[in-house]
Amino acid sequence: MIHRSLVRALIASVALAAGALLAGCNSDEISLASNAKANQPVPPKLIAEMVAKDMDLQSPILIRLFKQEAELEVWKQDRSGRFALLKTYPICRWSGDLGPKVREGDRQAPEGFYAITPAQMNPQSAYYLSFNTGYPNAYDRSLGHSGSELMVHGDCSSRGCYAMTDEQIAEIYALGRESFFGGQKSFQFQAYPFRMTAPNMARHRNNPNMPFWKMIKEGYDHFEVTRQEPKVDFCEKKYVFDAMKPADAKRDPVFEASAKCPAYIVPEELAQAVREKQEADQAEFVKMVEKGTPVARLNSGVDGGMHKVFAAKLPNGNTGLSEGGQGLALLTLSKPPGTIPPTVNPPRGPVTSPDEPLAASLAPSTSAVRVAAASPPDNQPQSTQSEGFFSSLAQKMGFGSAAADTTASAAQPASAKPKVTDAKPRSEASKTSAAKADTKQASAHPTSKPTETAAAAPAPAPSQGNLVAGAQPVLSTNSFESRYSAMK
Repeated sequence: MIHRSLVRALIASVALAAGALLAGCNSDEISLASNAKANQPVPPKLIAEMVAKDMDLQSPILIRLFKQEAELEVWKQDRSGRFALLKTYPICRWSGDLGPKVREGDRQAPEGFYAITPAQMNPQSAYYLSFNTGYPNAYDRSLGHSGSELMVHGDCSSRGCYAMTDEQIAEIYALGRESFFGGQKSFQFQAYPFRMTAPNMARHRNNPNMPFWKMIKEGYDHFEVTRQEPKVDFCEKKYVFDAMKPADAKRDPVFEASAKCPAYIVPEELAQAVREKQEADQAEFVKMVEKGTPVARLNSGVDGGMHKVFAAKLPNGNTGLSEGGQGLALLTLSKPPGTIPPTVNPPRGPVTSPDEPLAASLAPSTSAVRVAAASPPDNQPQSTQSEGFFSSLAQKMGFGSAAADTTASAAQPASAKPKVTDAKPRSEASKTSAAKADTKQASAHPTSKPTETAAAAPAPAPSQGNLVAGAQPVLSTNSFESRYSAMK
């Protein structure tokens, strides 16, 4: 398996060199090819885990993420065709509150189902490595939700993103890269407020986001009973999962997020399995409510969360809205899964668990933050700026355009197309130096690890005036049709 991966990497290098020649030896493309961070191999220990679970290195992946538990799961397809859990990564930092993103600047990290294409992978991220979540999807846009450049990245710093350690994002990025080289056109990213269990639903039963959470729980349940990636469509401003054409239909149904739903069916065997699971969940939910399960408090004023393995390593560490805040002292001697930057900004607030009482008043910080973006050179074409190495390579090799799908293109004009960059908070003291650094970063190649001149200050807690709250948008999705077929 390792030998096959090395052969594939060699072929990819040759293909990239050919693409660079066709493009007149574009130096930026060559720099992407030699980006050591983006080309790190999957660790041997993780490959051994794949072998033990009957998985291939380049088989498809699927990612699930849970805010309250502060965990990111990587699932991988085994040789039976079903997805199995490969590894769970603790999240170093996420911002905002439980609930979906609604508008630009609300610090919310997105919730829902998103497709991650090669064009959304960013090997030159200011946060070591990253991939764009694809927010907003068609559902988000149908509701007028806004936001941009919402990432899963390294550096343990979040302003509407999901932040891992650099070591963790290197592994996750490598797993995604290998799945693309294996032929996967996009991998599914499922983001939830918490594991969609009956106890969690009971604790949050008074949350105004509950209708949205019940809707995405449908997709969660489809995956739970099938261990297959659910097919996702949108109509009537809602999610639809695993829809198929009726038996008497001559063509597949056409879905539009804001339009009336077309005629469709869900396979009966799948529908029955999901109904049985949901009935069992509902029965447990009723029992939890009847026995007086405490209701989680709303409007806590706490900004996001952090997994306890990281909080335990920080002075006055706090897990914020993530669970497991008790017993942090027991984890102080354990080794965290990756390097915690000295500038890390843990959640602020008087609680260490969502179920603990809150102080009567909270004083949110008013410190200014600065957005640091690693933008490509000004003379670089916009399409190249917004697309990653994988997408650019495909265009150079003649595998088709990396343009957005028609829906995304209609929603986002080319002139407004976001760059693949990350928003990173900076302290007031470092504004001047950061502005100079950003100018240099736009044309210089990234170092092995980005630096920060000063500790980031906590931002104000998000407003609770809306039922749902939010993050940052997407890069255009990419069909990636037949891409890398010669490299399988």
